[in-house]
Amino acid sequence: VQLQASGGGLVQAGGSLRLSCAASGITFSAINMGWFRQAPGKEREYVVGMTRGGTPTNYADSVKGRFTISRDNAKNTVYLQMNNLKPEDTGVYYCNNLVGTFTWGQGTLVTVSS
Repeated sequence: VQLQASGGGLVQAGGSLRLSCAASGITFSAINMGWFRQAPGKEREYVVGMTRGGTPTNYADSVKGRFTISRDNAKNTVYLQMNNLKPEDTGVYYCNNLVGTFTWGQGTLVTVSS
């Protein structure tokens, strides 16, 4: 399994980013996927998930109304649209299955400046 996240960068508070995560080595369309993040000095945490059929699962309270997950099963890719970013959104963002049991990729770093 390979999970390659991309799209991170440095953005000012209030800005937007769109993350992508391309998966290989799995039957992507059969997997419920999720986004996770790890802030500096903190544990990795769940952000949001999406069922294989495209239904979002619960958003973390901290991102509700600002982040939107989507997926394209034809491209084996899951996306995370992040709007109105806040400094506390800073961290490395990863995708994985909903329970996080695949080998973690390197993630993509998001830095939000105030």
